[in-house]
Amino acid sequence: MTRYHERLTAPVRWWLYLLGLAVSAWIVYYYAYGPQVGAPVSGIVLVIGACVLFAYSRPAVSVDDTTLTVGRARLPLSVVGTVEALDGEAARAARGPELDPRAYLTIRGYLPAVVRIGVDDPADPTPYWLVSTRRPERLKAVLEAARQTTGH
Repeated sequence: MTRYHERLTAPVRWWLYLLGLAVSAWIVYYYAYGPQVGAPVSGIVLVIGACVLFAYSRPAVSVDDTTLTVGRARLPLSVVGTVEALDGEAARAARGPELDPRAYLTIRGYLPAVVRIGVDDPADPTPYWLVSTRRPERLKAVLEAARQTTGH
């Protein structure tokens, strides 16, 4: 049973920027070389940009009865340690000066909040996961509730 699910999709304004870029490419190439060059170039810009945005928006954060899944990475709930919801200056510091280079990261610049999830597994060198989210308090609550049910 899925307790939490969120896809880290790119914001709408990024799609609008891509559309503006494709229109700009069409205008430049249309006036320089005509429609037989302008249309294909703007189409290529649009397709490549859409592929990049889809790939960047692919990671999903989900919690089920036994596992936290972020993108392709999985963390058993039995090894989830302290969970902290961070936003504002605390989130900026966690992504910057306080960041441990061994941490597992799935952060997106367009999402200002992050959740730091401790890893209580002596065999795992990763001290924590740092995950961007639109609902940090909700993810924290779900992880802590799931942790309680696993007896950790």
